[in-house]
Amino acid sequence: MATRQIGFLLFLDCSLLDFTGPLTAFDVANRLAGHQHYQLRVMSEQGGLLESASGIAVITRPLERAPLDTLIVAGGAGPREGLLSATLLDYTQHAAAQARRVASVCTGAFVLAAAGLLDGKRATTHWRMATRLQRMHPAVQVDSDKIFIKDGKVWTSAGISAGIDLALALIEEDHGAELARAVARELVVYHRRPGGQSQFSSLLAMDPPSGRIRQALSYARDHLHESLSAERLAEVACLSRRQFDRAFSAETGQTPAKAIEKLRAEVARPRVEAGDESLENIARAVGFDDPERMRRAFLRVFGYAPQAIRRATRQQESLYLS
Repeated sequence: MATRQIGFLLFLDCSLLDFTGPLTAFDVANRLAGHQHYQLRVMSEQGGLLESASGIAVITRPLERAPLDTLIVAGGAGPREGLLSATLLDYTQHAAAQARRVASVCTGAFVLAAAGLLDGKRATTHWRMATRLQRMHPAVQVDSDKIFIKDGKVWTSAGISAGIDLALALIEEDHGAELARAVARELVVYHRRPGGQSQFSSLLAMDPPSGRIRQALSYARDHLHESLSAERLAEVACLSRRQFDRAFSAETGQTPAKAIEKLRAEVARPRVEAGDESLENIARAVGFDDPERMRRAFLRVFGYAPQAIRRATRQQESLYLS
């Protein structure tokens, strides 16, 4: 079986996890398979020691014109600011033309976009950088709410840990679900977190400043399968119902009922996408009681019904497994 050449392109101030996460996934695949499925190269424009954003230096090889199976571009301060030399852009275009596939992690998407590889394509990046990517490269169809996206032979992924999800998807495309699942177990990560899953967390987005409201939200997240009235959450927060309603709305910008609905929908979505359970079971497990309530909540929160999201996930999986 032929060894696939995987090239990681790094930049000054790169995030270590942008490339060490995916690189480790490929390395684990080699060890578990007992065969060198992948040969890994870590490259930069000049080669030699390259300082990462954390101050740790990485040994890199200079750019090589030898063909790659897969080019993976990591993020960094330079790419997101558009600070890319003509040499780097030329290399990226040349390597992409020869490679079977091209991928980016986090702000590595700015490199692919600057090289013209994302024109007319759907792509994602870290949600904080999505608006800038769209502004700098209007020909790209930026979707800030996806963990990773495949459009043709080009893959883009969101920030940092999403690079591991991307690598697992690439391994599964190459060698099947069994090896990808084994790699995920070895790395102690979720196997095949769906690319269409949202980058965002409702708990993180609400981020209330007071400990009492945070405590109520954490309690709700751990007890979604139970009845969660505002009175019950007020008791957890050690506030009167009136105080709780006022504080919750002021700190999160929404009512307790709307927040709980979002949390339930967010927890239900990956289970809907996985396709292993009936919608009835999922609805009961997260506290919706019945599929119709879950359907209405999904339409309000995501804009799509659970059945539509499940179909879209299956279509996406068939694309990157084809």
